[in-house]
Amino acid sequence: MAASAVTVTLEDLRTGNVPFATLEEAFGPDSLGIILVKDVPQDFKELRHRLLNYSSYLGNLPSVHLEKIENAAAKYLTGWSLGKETLKNGQVDTLKGSYYANCAFYVDSSLSCAKPTPEFNEQSFPEYLSPNLWPPNSVLPGFQETFEALCRIIIDTAVLVARACDRYAEKEIPAYKPGYLEHVVKTSTTTKARLLHYFPSDPKDTKPDNEKADDDWCATHLDHGCLTGLTSAMFINETRQPPVIPISYAYSPQYLPSLAELPSSPDPTAGLYIQSRSGETVQVKIPRDCIAFQTGEALEKITKGKFKAVPHFVRGIRPGVADGENAGGRIARNTLAVFTQPNLGEVVDIDQDITFGEFARGIVAKNTTS
Repeated sequence: MAASAVTVTLEDLRTGNVPFATLEEAFGPDSLGIILVKDVPQDFKELRHRLLNYSSYLGNLPSVHLEKIENAAAKYLTGWSLGKETLKNGQVDTLKGSYYANCAFYVDSSLSCAKPTPEFNEQSFPEYLSPNLWPPNSVLPGFQETFEALCRIIIDTAVLVARACDRYAEKEIPAYKPGYLEHVVKTSTTTKARLLHYFPSDPKDTKPDNEKADDDWCATHLDHGCLTGLTSAMFINETRQPPVIPISYAYSPQYLPSLAELPSSPDPTAGLYIQSRSGETVQVKIPRDCIAFQTGEALEKITKGKFKAVPHFVRGIRPGVADGENAGGRIARNTLAVFTQPNLGEVVDIDQDITFGEFARGIVAKNTTS
């Protein structure tokens, strides 16, 4: 029987009523390593729609604006990037634009990144110690406000998922430190959020399906944090809904105009796929009113392999598949991922005495272009 994503309610997480059997089904040996949380706060829906709209606006800004929010010294782990990441066989990823922000504001609203230490500072580890590069309000009004508000809801929910995982781990994993995962999620200043804009496929691309990789939009990879919070993807027909910012001397809105979201992907085979621990490749569709959480490599190390990081990829929309009013349209996919992870000095591998900072350095070096 094929594995499927497990769903729990926010209230069950709050009250500690998620059975261990449910957590095993979500994160255990035969699972997909993903859990869906429903009945999330009401403002999540509006914030999700607005921020994922901004992903299209951001991805289509003139280069003069995007260059101002790039940070090559940080290997593009703050601010905007395109074509700076390697994910498979040295292949450079040019099919998605990426905007990273540090979520240290969740712990202390005055912080733009983690506080420096003698071992980890902006000179020695700019990937995690460089301050955020927000697009100015004059360019993307309301972007930072919306970004931070949505991330707070996702991290608040991740804290509750972590608490449920701790209850299970304390019972099932010898010498597991009580409350460790909740502590990591709640107190970390190295958590990062990534707003993604998957650019529309080239309508001239007529390569047969059997010559294309399944993971053409985002190559198969593992997340290296603890729990990754995910929104459902938003699909936008950028031909019918051009993400162009209105230009007017008197134009100073609180937010940019809303772009219409397609009811679903025009291509039912496009989207997020997870390679289960039993060898199956399963498509996972996250409902718009839910937040999903996946396991990452740091959590696998912390739990000594009890919880496994899940390989996953994103498959693009096939050219020519969209029909009806979307036929011939440029269909983009936008989403947000929040990577909750330990502070840099916290040990993630007790046996080898490896801190998260040391572990993350190796991952960063592997995943970015030279």
